[in-house]
Amino acid sequence: MTAAEGTMDGLARPGSGALTLRLSALMFMQFFVWGAGAVTLGLVMQTVGIGNLIANAFSVGPIASIVGSFLLGMAASRFFSPKSLMVILHLVGGALLFVLPRFITPEGGSTFVLLLLCYMILYMPTVGLANTIALKSFGERVDRFPFVRAFGTIGWIASGLIIGWAGLSASPQIFTIAAVVSVALGLYCITLPNVAPDKPSDESLVRQVLCVEAFGLMRQRSYLVFVACATLISIPLAMYYAYASPYVGAAGIENVGGTLAIGQMSELVFMFSMPFLYRRFGVKPLLLVGMAAWALRYALFAIGDGGSGLWAVYLGVALHGVCYDFFFVAGAIYTQTIAQPKGVNAQAQGMLTLFTYGLGMLLGSQIGGLLYAQLPASPTIADWQAMWWYPAIAAAVIALLFQFTFRDDTSGRMVA
Repeated sequence: MTAAEGTMDGLARPGSGALTLRLSALMFMQFFVWGAGAVTLGLVMQTVGIGNLIANAFSVGPIASIVGSFLLGMAASRFFSPKSLMVILHLVGGALLFVLPRFITPEGGSTFVLLLLCYMILYMPTVGLANTIALKSFGERVDRFPFVRAFGTIGWIASGLIIGWAGLSASPQIFTIAAVVSVALGLYCITLPNVAPDKPSDESLVRQVLCVEAFGLMRQRSYLVFVACATLISIPLAMYYAYASPYVGAAGIENVGGTLAIGQMSELVFMFSMPFLYRRFGVKPLLLVGMAAWALRYALFAIGDGGSGLWAVYLGVALHGVCYDFFFVAGAIYTQTIAQPKGVNAQAQGMLTLFTYGLGMLLGSQIGGLLYAQLPASPTIADWQAMWWYPAIAAAVIALLFQFTFRDDTSGRMVA
């Protein structure tokens, strides 16, 4: 039995069917909660008359990633098991979600944004913690992670389909659905494998709390370039999460939640093929294709409309599989490969969340808010088309920067 297996207190061996099923259920609920509350939030806010607060609402997630991922996803993971943190964060977060709908009004908009910030501080660290539980449970077989992570995509799809089917795409009750699943997930996390916290360190308490070892991974030039480009590509990414739903609605599509779920359906195809692709091509081609796909997606949005160009809207949404899997899933595996020798897996995943969903998406939300502010109160499809050219060009430039500066030095370190 390997060391990684020994931390699981006699539970299923890494790669076994029972373990895979349990981790798949974790990922399903983890991303169901996020998808239910985020996919159509921009449309909800625009519908109730607080569209001017969309940028602020989508900025609290990045701020929470910076605060929550550092304090809870990185520092706390040194002293507490990932499972214990998951139980507490999802139960308390679920209680907050039940409260949110009553404040999504013109009078309560500012309070809603504040409460959403509090919730996201609890939720965002769980993204990295869920990855850590899965990756540590599988031990050296990290190539099995994409299969399990695919069920997170299924959860996101399920949330969009349920919300669209129930006619709640523009309703504040999206958070009630998220709340129910969050509480269920918090209880379910009690049954998860009890993977150990990051290995003890001889460093001072201050250096441990500041996660010096995790940030020290960026002394490797390749990983520094990756983190820098991941942060930059998250800037245009933020505009998709914030404004895709009102854009799709402006194109004349009624079932916005179901339409955006097409992106997650395409994600499944590439998620299941990720282990083969990672072994066959390595990390750089996957990351590069992922970034290029973001540029293409936004260009399609810039030419899509509610008439003869409706195909571009659907194709742009369907590209989500390439955009997300080839960059963020491959990036999580790459981070695990870099962090494993140092024994700072949870810290490194938390750091990646901090830079991408934190710093990058905070900048993206604010820049997107400035661009959205230039649109009329009820933007037409032509207004949206002009706005999408900005993230399209930005993503293309970042892809070129990555191509000429990144060199993969981890070849052969991922176990087949």
